[in-house]
Order: sequence, then structure tokens, then C-alpha cells
Amino acid sequence: MAALPTYADVEAAAGRIAGVAHRTPVLRSRLIDEQVGAELVFKCENLQRIGAFKFRGAYNALSKFTPEQRRAGVAAFSSGNHAQAVALSARLLGIPATIVMPIDSPASKLAATKGYGAEVITYNRYTESREDLGRALAEERGMTLIPPYDHHDVIAGQGTAAKELFEEVGPLEALFTPLGGGGLLSGTLLAARALSPETRVYGVEPAAGDDARQSLERGEIVRIETPVTIADGAQTQYLADQTFAIIRRDVTGILTATDAELVDAMRLIATYMKLVVEPTGALGLAAVRNALPDDLRGKRVGVIISGGNVGIDRFAQLLAR
Repeated sequence: MAALPTYADVEAAAGRIAGVAHRTPVLRSRLIDEQVGAELVFKCENLQRIGAFKFRGAYNALSKFTPEQRRAGVAAFSSGNHAQAVALSARLLGIPATIVMPIDSPASKLAATKGYGAEVITYNRYTESREDLGRALAEERGMTLIPPYDHHDVIAGQGTAAKELFEEVGPLEALFTPLGGGGLLSGTLLAARALSPETRVYGVEPAAGDDARQSLERGEIVRIETPVTIADGAQTQYLADQTFAIIRRDVTGILTATDAELVDAMRLIATYMKLVVEPTGALGLAAVRNALPDDLRGKRVGVIISGGNVGIDRFAQLLAR
């Protein structure tokens, strides 16, 4: 395994994305605080370019391409947000992009990825391996493959969100982060350990896909079937070598949230903060509402909202449940 990224890599990534990625706002809600019983600060990556934190890691990775890599192009695989992030980053940097996406990806994510100029190749997430398809595509076309989370520069870029959060609000008692393949959580841990080492950092994954929790319990990467959950951004089957190593070393714990809890959290954010958040993006708040440790009541707690890429019809359908 390659050397793991460090906080120095997060700092370098922050320099590369400065002026290109948005420095997203940190918001509060008194009414949500009252319901939860803690002082919450929300890092709103749903307001990032392409609607999710994924732009940070993708742009950081692509900005380091050599002239030869830029000419040959970039390949990626993603359920949606990394796809859009790579597609937009590639357009901004003048790099051809081809993305492998599930055929059942949200229509809004498919359309956005194509709209940024990327070629999209679809596959069946339940019967085909996106990693195998992506590697074969990159090899066949001579492209550089940028995976959604198992990549040094991607992890470093994702850590810039937490870096900004700590710079703005100072130390926190705890920080809750959505968890799929672990890129955001890994980068968050790098930033937290450097800027607020006493902060307890929790990853939150769908209850239907708790591979990370199982992996920590067993001390090795556990692979599961593709989970059936509305949190499409976290329908991952296993952690990667790099993300597992960082999470295993630094995380406080792994929590889960059910689909019903995600809908409740989405509704709360929409009602009191007037924000559209996708199911995956609400994982952190769902866990805070339903699994906040008692000793964090009344304390300052951070929540990363990871994305807002959900079609308005789908959003309305979910909230109407």
C-alpha cells in the first residue's frame, strides 16, 4: 500500500483548490439545537460546486496531472457525485473524461455529469463490478483512473472541508461525517487530528450497509453485497486499503442510520434550514438525532452535510412518506 496522506497533504490540497472550490458556509439552527439537545454547527457541502464535497478531491487530483496525463484523459467510476466532480474538474482543466456510472443513478446526477462534457458509460451495480470496468476502460484508452475514495490526492482534497470548519469555528467536542467508501471521513480525520485533536470523530453509514462497522470489529476489510438504501452515495460494498487504515487508526466510532431516520433528518433540514439535502448528506444529522452519546448533550458538535444532489421530484417523494 502506498504511503498514507497526511495533514500536510490536506494543506497542499487547500492551496490547489483555493479560488476554484467554494468555501462553503457553516450554518446553525436554534430549533434543531433544541430538538437534539446540543449546539450543532453544519458544514454545508451541499452548497459546494457540483452540489457535494467530492469536487474538492477530484479537482485536487486532476490538478496534479502531467501534460501527458491531461492529453490522455481521466477515467472514473461513481454513483453520481464523484462522477460530476471529475467531469467538472476535467472541463475546467481541459481534460477529456469518461465516467462509469450505475444505470440506476439518479437522473439528475447522470444529466449533470453529461452536461459537464463527460462521456458516460452505464453498468448494473448489482451484477457488474465498477472497479473492473473502470480499470479496463483506463487501460484500454490509456487514461488515468481516479477512483472515488481510494486515492491519496482524493482523500487529501476531501479533508479540506473539515479544515475550513475548524478554522471557522474552532475546536469541537465531536464531529459527525457521512461514510460510504471513507474518503470524506479519512480526510476529516486528518484535519481533526491536526487542528482539534480532542474532537471525537464519528463516521455514519446506512444501516443496510454497515461494512465499515463490521470491518472495524473484525480488524480487516469486510465486503458486503450492494446495500439497498435511499443513501445512493453510500451504497459502497467495502472500504479501501487507504481509507480503512486511516479510519481504523483515528476514528472514534462508526454509527448507522436507517432510511426512515434519513428522511426525518432531510425533513428537519428542509424545514428549519431551508436546504435541500440528499439522503446520504443527512447521515450525520440522522445519527446525532438518534444516537448522540449522552455526554455530548449540550456540547458543540459538528455535522458535515456532504451533498444536495437529489432531484426535486424524488426529494418531494421522500419527504411525503
